[in-house]
Amino acid sequence: MAAVKTKPLRAFIFFVIITVGLAIWAYWPGATYEARLGLDLQGGSQVILIPQVAPGVEGTLTEDQINQTVEIIRQRVDGFGVAEAEVSVQGSAESAAIVVSVPGENPEGIANLLRQTARLDFRPVLASTTGIQIPVEGIESVEVSRVPVSADTPEELEATFRSLDCFAPGVLQGGIPDDPSKYIVTCSIDGTLKYLLEPAFISGDQLTDAAPALPDQGAGGWIVTLSFDSEGARRLAEASTRLSALPSPQNQFGIVLDGLVQSSPFFSEPILGGSAQIEGNFTIESSKQLAQVLRFGALPVSLEIAESSAISPTLGKDQLEAGLIAGMVGLIFVALYLLAYYRLLGVVALLSLALAGALAWFLFIALGRSVGFTLTLAGVAGAIVSIGITVDSFVVYFERIRDELREGKTVRVATEAAWLRARRTLIAADFVTLLVSIVLYALSVGSVRGFAFTLGIFTVIDLFIAFLFTKPVVTMFGRSRFATLSPKASGLRRPLEVSK
Repeated sequence: MAAVKTKPLRAFIFFVIITVGLAIWAYWPGATYEARLGLDLQGGSQVILIPQVAPGVEGTLTEDQINQTVEIIRQRVDGFGVAEAEVSVQGSAESAAIVVSVPGENPEGIANLLRQTARLDFRPVLASTTGIQIPVEGIESVEVSRVPVSADTPEELEATFRSLDCFAPGVLQGGIPDDPSKYIVTCSIDGTLKYLLEPAFISGDQLTDAAPALPDQGAGGWIVTLSFDSEGARRLAEASTRLSALPSPQNQFGIVLDGLVQSSPFFSEPILGGSAQIEGNFTIESSKQLAQVLRFGALPVSLEIAESSAISPTLGKDQLEAGLIAGMVGLIFVALYLLAYYRLLGVVALLSLALAGALAWFLFIALGRSVGFTLTLAGVAGAIVSIGITVDSFVVYFERIRDELREGKTVRVATEAAWLRARRTLIAADFVTLLVSIVLYALSVGSVRGFAFTLGIFTVIDLFIAFLFTKPVVTMFGRSRFATLSPKASGLRRPLEVSK
């Protein structure tokens, strides 16, 4: 097979540019130059909350209400990304205590964030990212009660909406009090949409019930049925009559809980009976989840701060040092094996490992500052596991080179032919690992998500290093006179054939 002509220097220059860019992003002047560490590595803040039925609301707390409250709290503390916060419940519903532990935060700041009671409102959608242009001429007075800034004119309101970045730190955190009589600029709970919402036409305490159900005719997917009191029914009739005649997205209304849009269904016709149903691509689980948000969001739960304190690292210093020593010993043995077996090719592999670690560190710093990524011992474990994945990539490529040399090819041809065969294996293996990381991150919480996130980062870095550093360097090395004249020292010697 003829050698494929490639340009390794171009790929190497591109690698250098990307690496320098990441380093600048991580070490931008005036920014934090250290990765954020989790509870187990640096300690943090712990707040104990006592949920209580809000004044004026009858009855006692139920387990479902406690679970909904925990989800709201988790949304608030996880609003900065992979924050590795821990939220747990102690005791039964009647005497429950919610314990919140957040790494590296001020206890008073966390307490102020969590003590706010979640509010449920129904607000008309004036505009969304997928909607039509905002009709600013129809707005007479403007007061905005939510991020990013206030607006005094319709034009400023439009600029406020368009400048909002739903993935900026703190925007998806929730817990920011909003005035139901004012406009709000906010995001969907997953950050995929941003909304400009009018003042609320129904508050949560006017909703009497919400439940998942199947349509009366039995056709179609799951729905969520709503029931309102007399005042809520009157306001629903007025709002649905006005909104159903408008184009999308202005025929929609945002269901806003804790300042974030949980869902934004639309009115297809006026609703005059005080009962409504929300249709959509619901499964039984998603319909139950939305019904729970509506049902228990309508019954505010007040949170009393029982205790707020700083906590020391949950992992002892001795255990941390032992773990780091174990990882270092393992890395030393890997380095010795690569040098002894692959000679100068082993040096290329070690440089690749070092650069992978540097790139990961740059990303840890930058992501910690931008999206709140927090490195925990579980994340360190994910990084250590990924070392084996990266070394496997070297072994696959280098052994393919030896196979090509065994078949009588020159060093120059062998390095190119081996890559054509090895890259399919590398891509398939890393794709499976990345898929596992994504699924694990999506289905887990807490430290397991940190493990999955770190493993996914290193998997992507492994592909980046293999294609833009290891392969170009080996190609340039294979074209050198030294690799041809000193095959034993270079590690590109032809393997001995087994005599028959």
